[in-house]
Amino acid sequence: MDEKKMNFGRYTLDKSVEIFQAIVITGCIYIFLKAYDSDVKLILTVLLLKSLGDCFLIFSRYFKEKVFFEELLNNLSALDKKYLVLETIRNPQSYEEQLVYDAMYEINKSMCEEVKTYDMKLKEFKEFVEMWVHEVKIPVASMTLMGENLTSDDLEFSQKINKQLRKIDHYLEQILYYTRSEYKEKDYLIKEFNLQKIIKNVVINNKDDLLENKVDIEVYPMVEEVFTDSKWMEFIVNQIINNAIKYKDENKKQQKIKISSLDTPDSVKLLIEDNGIGISKNDLPRVFEKTFTGANGREKAKSTGIGLYIVKELCQSLGHKIEIESELLKYTRVTITFGKSIYSNITKS
Repeated sequence: MDEKKMNFGRYTLDKSVEIFQAIVITGCIYIFLKAYDSDVKLILTVLLLKSLGDCFLIFSRYFKEKVFFEELLNNLSALDKKYLVLETIRNPQSYEEQLVYDAMYEINKSMCEEVKTYDMKLKEFKEFVEMWVHEVKIPVASMTLMGENLTSDDLEFSQKINKQLRKIDHYLEQILYYTRSEYKEKDYLIKEFNLQKIIKNVVINNKDDLLENKVDIEVYPMVEEVFTDSKWMEFIVNQIINNAIKYKDENKKQQKIKISSLDTPDSVKLLIEDNGIGISKNDLPRVFEKTFTGANGREKAKSTGIGLYIVKELCQSLGHKIEIESELLKYTRVTITFGKSIYSNITKS
């Protein structure tokens, strides 16, 4: 970090009017003393004292202001949260410094009030969205149950209806978790959860889509416990499985998803790999960007480009690390890394 320094040349240029006034006054004194036939030595002494006084005044003001403003600028530059700068500077030593301090205090106070108002509105909006999603899920669940109870004569129609209802439910989940990911409030609880159980719930939730798309899923024995939030992790894994189904490779005889775990001394890794169409090298660095769809999203399926963005945000909130490896037309592998302690934050490692 470069240290901020006050420039004396620019300071004197800014004070050029005052310096000019001092020179004019000095000239007037000289004329006045000369008009009264004052002794030359007296004139020189008076002019010298006047000039020294003016120089001392300029330098003393410069160094006084230099200490205050350099401290302010350097503290501001060193802070990530710039609005805390007032807490780091010394008490104002002059009237001008006090005016600057008071002005900054009022600006900071106004900003805090605006942020608080915005935060309250955002919280209200989040609560409304969550309530709305839960309300809409009730009729969706009822319609799904009704579809499953149709007679065998309407089986094909029932399957079509249930497929669309599953899509609606998936999009509702996306809305819910997108709202949670954008609002940085701890709606989650990190503790030990059974990873095998989380994977089992996701597989059961996607069984109809897996069967319909003829995608085989292989779940290998898991590390028993990981530190996470089960609901958030189920959504994350569900999103990854959905993408694997959506972007399957129709030209391959067998569509596969393999789920396994890897236990290391410092962490646990969850690996989800499919043999779908893969991701191009150009698109791979951007897959977690909000609304980025890439070539696959444009060509193979309608995509909002929001799913993996939410997954990334949720993983960061939970302190997990998520990585994607892929080779076009061969495979895609998603790795989620969990810490081995409730206090671990793998994203910072």
